[in-house]
Amino acid sequence: MILRLVVQTFVWFGVMGALLFVSAGTLHWQGAWIYLVLMVALSLTLGVALARRDPGLMNERLSPPIQKDQAVADKILLSILLLAMFAWLALMGLDFRYGWSAAPLWVQVVGALVLLIGIWICYLTMMENSFAAPVVKIQEGRGQKVITTGPYGFVRHPMYSGAVLFFAGTALLLGSWWGLASVLFFLALLAIRTFIEEQALRTGLRGYDEYAARVRYKLIPMVW
Repeated sequence: MILRLVVQTFVWFGVMGALLFVSAGTLHWQGAWIYLVLMVALSLTLGVALARRDPGLMNERLSPPIQKDQAVADKILLSILLLAMFAWLALMGLDFRYGWSAAPLWVQVVGALVLLIGIWICYLTMMENSFAAPVVKIQEGRGQKVITTGPYGFVRHPMYSGAVLFFAGTALLLGSWWGLASVLFFLALLAIRTFIEEQALRTGLRGYDEYAARVRYKLIPMVW
């Protein structure tokens, strides 16, 4: 499992780095290097910790993004999300090449902090929920149940809340205002995905309706 984690981490961020640097037309992009090194280090460190604490969840997290038991609507939406991420990275590379944005250093520092907060929220979510698979499906073989504690006491989809901060922090760290504006598109996709996921959870998990009635907010406490 650790070997799979290492291989997938370097392949994934290798592809991301290629999209950034090829579209930027240069390897001399300090923000992109800082971002990639930070993400590889965190992915390996937190991934190893998760594998030791919850190997069942880590196995789910390392599974392909398109799976047999996955809801059809989620297959379509996740495919769109992945393609949008690749286009987004290329856009931010072009932004750097042509100097469309003029983000000062302090904005990049704020971006790094927002990015770390987003990753921290996602990690807390996985620590609390052993069933936080990357795809929408009911894990009957693992005895999936409704999780109501930790970050789930504030919003019903804390992983998506962390993901929005991850996207925003990435754009700011890379100094791209166009990348930051594009986060609205990812927010819309994740909002749509909450409806797909909740339909599966309400149908497949006893007690989810009661939990949803108690925790009213999906992504942002006191807002939505």
